[in-house]
Order: sequence, then C-alpha cells, then structure tokens
Amino acid sequence: MRIAELWRYPVKSMGGEQLDAVEVDQRGVHADRLWAVRDLQLGAVTTARRLPMLLGCSARFVGAPPADAGPGVGAEVLVTFPDGEERSSSDPAVHELLSALTGRRVRLVPLPPVTDRAAYRGPLATQNDLRRQFGIPDDEPLPDLTMFPVRKLAELARYATPVGTFADAYPLHLLSRASLAAMHGHTPGSDFDRRRFRPSILLESDDAPGLVENGWLGGTLTSPETVLRPQIPTIRCSMPAREQPGLEAEPDVVRTVRRQADGCLGVYADVVSGGRLEVGQELTFEPAAEAAPLAAVATRLGDAARRAGLRASNVLMPKGR
Repeated sequence: MRIAELWRYPVKSMGGEQLDAVEVDQRGVHADRLWAVRDLQLGAVTTARRLPMLLGCSARFVGAPPADAGPGVGAEVLVTFPDGEERSSSDPAVHELLSALTGRRVRLVPLPPVTDRAAYRGPLATQNDLRRQFGIPDDEPLPDLTMFPVRKLAELARYATPVGTFADAYPLHLLSRASLAAMHGHTPGSDFDRRRFRPSILLESDDAPGLVENGWLGGTLTSPETVLRPQIPTIRCSMPAREQPGLEAEPDVVRTVRRQADGCLGVYADVVSGGRLEVGQELTFEPAAEAAPLAAVATRLGDAARRAGLRASNVLMPKGR
C-alpha cells in the first residue's frame, strides 16, 4: 500500500495541516495535537464531540515546531475562526474569541508535562453523555468499547486523554480510500470526504475493496524507517456528520458507518519504531505471528472474561443528565 496523504492537527478538534512528510514517534505525528481547548466549567480538556463549534476552526503552526515539541514544550499556532479571523496562541484574545464561539468559558492550552497528571483528568462518563457525544438515539445500544484493552479503558476512565498526549486514545489514526469508497457505495448521495474522519495517514491500498484496515489488526505496517502496529478499529462519534469548513452537515455519513461497519471506520495504531514518512511511500503489511495453541486459547478465554466485565460496567455506568 502507499501513503496518499499525511495530516497533522496542531489543535485538538480543529482542522489541521496536510503535509508532504512527517516524523513519527511513540506520540504519533510530531507536534500533533500540541494544543487543545480546556473547558473551565467542566474542568477538563474538551473536544468537538461536546463543543461542535470547534469544527469550524482550523489551526496551523507559525513555524516548524522544534524537535523537542511535546508535553511541556509548545510551539506557537495560529487559529483561524469560522469568520476568517486569525489569532495566535500567544494572543490573550484567543481565549475570549473561543469562549464567545462555544458559549462556554474555555481556554486554549498547550500539552502539559507528563508530571502534571491532574491536567489530564477528565469528567466522569455517563450513559447520556456518551449518547450525546456519539449521536446515539435512546433506543440504540451504547458503543461497544470492549475492543479496547482493559488497561487503556481504565486510563480513559480516569483521564480525558492518555497522559502525554491530546489524542483520544492512540497516537495514530489510519484510514484507507477503499473504506471511504465502500461507505460511499452504500450511501452514494452522501459525501465521505476523508477530512470528516481526521486521519493521520490516508492510505491507497492494492487490496480488494472494502474495509481493508480491519485485516491489518494485530500485524504491522513497515516502511524503511518506521514500524506501525494497528490495534483496534476506530469507533466513530458524531463529529464526521457535522458541518466543517468546506463540508456540509451529512447525518447519513455516521448512520451508514453505524449500519454497515458496526460504527467503526479506520483503525487506531501505535508506533513501534519511529522515523520519517512521506507521501507516496510504500508500506508493507506483515500479519501477526501465529500464537501457540494453548496460549491462544488462554488469551481468548481471558479476553472473553474481560469483555463480559466491561459490558457489565456499561450497564452500571450512571445514566447522567
């Protein structure tokens, strides 16, 4: 397969920058989501799932982010508002403009040091909150989160994002043109523009049409310098259906993904070995090695027990307001 597009999102939940080449490490694309919007009333970093008005903004770095950009080390960004006005992250007025846009008291904040774990804390999840964020009607089931490893779910239950990143769950989001085409085939009247789904890497695959990324799970994608490991399917929230710059609202986009792909499109991935990626570069897929029979059985039994426990915890999750 080949890399068709590379993206970096300087501010979480805002439009990003399309790049010809990027460096990736264990945090994902270098300087990705170096900033986020913090809801002062909520007391946590927030997203466009809660404040969809943020989707009307985009962000770009003023200059090339320094090599050490990351937790505790920022880089100046310019935020473009829906009316075209631009404000720097160094301008105090940016907080007032974001608050006026969202109707909440918010601030644009840089990625905190990993030692400041309190800055990553998130609000207690409730069933109603999940329904709002994922656009799920009351008569439909909550998203199946049991595909997440238990340790990852425990982290996300305590923190708004994993400590050390403003990414939702994993450092990279991989998406193929084949999957977008498959969804468009089910609902030809809807616009499945890749920008709706915020991929880190958009891939052109030589595989058969369909949801090709699901076949990469557990294996690795390698380039001359990097090794990426797809981990789980990407659960889609309500964001892809919402209006964004250059894109109209498309409710059927999320409905189609929910109906035809169990609510998932693309895959989350970890970076095993970092390095440089470039548009046009080829990636080679290596499937996971076969586990020993007894170990495989033990793993399946353990996974089944953990998933049963997680489903029970969904039932026990407070309903909320």
